[in-house]
Amino acid sequence: MNDTPTRLPLNRTALLLLVLALAIVWFVPLGWRHLLPSDEGRYAEMAREMLVTGDWITPRYNGYKYFEKPPLQTWANALTFAWFGIGEWQARLYTALTGFAGVLLVGYTGARLFNATAGLAAAVILACSPYWNLMGHFNSLDMALSFWMTLTLCSLLIAQRPGLPKGEVRLWMWVCWASMALAVLSKGLIGLILPGAVLVVYTLIERDLGLWKRLYLASGLILFFAITTPWFVLVQLRNPEFFNFFFIVQQFARYLTPEQNRPGPFYYFAIVILVGFLPWLSIGWRSIRHAVLLPRQPNGFAPAKMLLIWSAFIFLFFSASHSKLISYVLPIAPSLALLLGMHLPLIERETLRRHWIGYAIFLVVAAFGTIFLGTQGDARTPNALYRDYQVWVWAAIGVAFVLTLAAIALIRRKHAGPMPAAIAFGAAWLMLGTIAGTGHDVFGRQSSGVLLAPAVKAALAKLPPDTPFYSVGVLDHTVPFYVGHTMIMVENADELRFGVTEEPQKWVPTIAEWEARWKAGKYALALIPVDRYHALAAAQLPMQVIAQDARRVIVEKPVDATQP
Repeated sequence: MNDTPTRLPLNRTALLLLVLALAIVWFVPLGWRHLLPSDEGRYAEMAREMLVTGDWITPRYNGYKYFEKPPLQTWANALTFAWFGIGEWQARLYTALTGFAGVLLVGYTGARLFNATAGLAAAVILACSPYWNLMGHFNSLDMALSFWMTLTLCSLLIAQRPGLPKGEVRLWMWVCWASMALAVLSKGLIGLILPGAVLVVYTLIERDLGLWKRLYLASGLILFFAITTPWFVLVQLRNPEFFNFFFIVQQFARYLTPEQNRPGPFYYFAIVILVGFLPWLSIGWRSIRHAVLLPRQPNGFAPAKMLLIWSAFIFLFFSASHSKLISYVLPIAPSLALLLGMHLPLIERETLRRHWIGYAIFLVVAAFGTIFLGTQGDARTPNALYRDYQVWVWAAIGVAFVLTLAAIALIRRKHAGPMPAAIAFGAAWLMLGTIAGTGHDVFGRQSSGVLLAPAVKAALAKLPPDTPFYSVGVLDHTVPFYVGHTMIMVENADELRFGVTEEPQKWVPTIAEWEARWKAGKYALALIPVDRYHALAAAQLPMQVIAQDARRVIVEKPVDATQP
């Protein structure tokens, strides 16, 4: 399909060693950071509660019904906890596995669609892009969703290769339908709507109606509904309120209205992509132009155009949404990597050398800019933490700079192709993201609440199992996981509003009512924001501090103040 060098620049042993090296860098640091609020703590705690309660149908968070998302990741994390124990690396394992598998999938797809060198280039680009690397090590739903959507896209592309036996086409299309079902079980209707809309837009632009004859619609839909239907039916039977909240409120109102309070300008995701694909920006425009000029396959299908439309449509879809988060456009990262990977091996060595010299200069400027990081800080996040993180950032930039110089040296070798140098350059950014991401734990350790957990666990161990643990005016997303105990919401339901509405007996709507319960009860614990704690202490509410940090105070009902 194009004039990319077809011979893989690595032998099989070298390729396996490269994959092994990536696996070590990818998986070893999973447990080196504490869980961050809110996503990491939320999804880890949901899985812990599912495992402890044994209820695999009705998802709960902090003891309340939680129907904002389907349960696939919660199932996966709960199984990981069952197999390997409850912990931080276990909470991130499913996310990391899907991110790593996405890299391999993109490499395989590029090799099947184009050639081996393009596949290797696409895999390197994806693995070493800060966007994919960092999201692959953060326990949220979007990485797994992106993997299943990527498998949907890649299996469709592979199934449309000309001359493929009918049985193989059918098999790949069944993979496509099954992965689309798993995308729906990951995050909802978006897993069906986006691929379907891209298919329609592609058909309208390319006028390729023949594609629809190769989709195996009847058997594919049967497979799709066989995978998705059981959980939706079971959860609705057990929870009649599920349908309206999940489909109407979460799937449509979330997109169409600003009530989630996650606004952002229309260009929000342009910045995300620019930063997330920073090391490959300089070849971006040329890669897109190259993809536009590629001819169709003999059967009329244009995989490069499908990749372009997939990227553009999903980008515009979320740009128009009232709710924006950095991870929303992650599903376009693999398609962009395939587009860039097609073109990277075609670029002249001297052009790449100039580009990478520019990136080396950028890293030097970034190193000087990091000086200002050490001047930041406030009461909530002291300056000492920024100065600690500053060392990690300098270390990350230093490693990246050395590897970039290695890439510049390798690209000057006349008898070598660009891929060894591209791998060295990609490794620079992979290590930059890995080292800087790991070092962020200087902040994460403080925000996670892990430092409070030992004292709280010790206090709980001395109290009856039914001792109430209140969360006063705030939802803390990490303390329940680290303490291993759910909390009763007081005054502010936050994102658990649906849950407390359905089970109002499980929360305390006012501070006055909570104070009455606190005084009347024999045993109780409470997590309280620092400012509110000082106000309650000034009002002489009987409390004994058992743990505290700059953000929250955890108190116990004093023994001498209990009722006989």
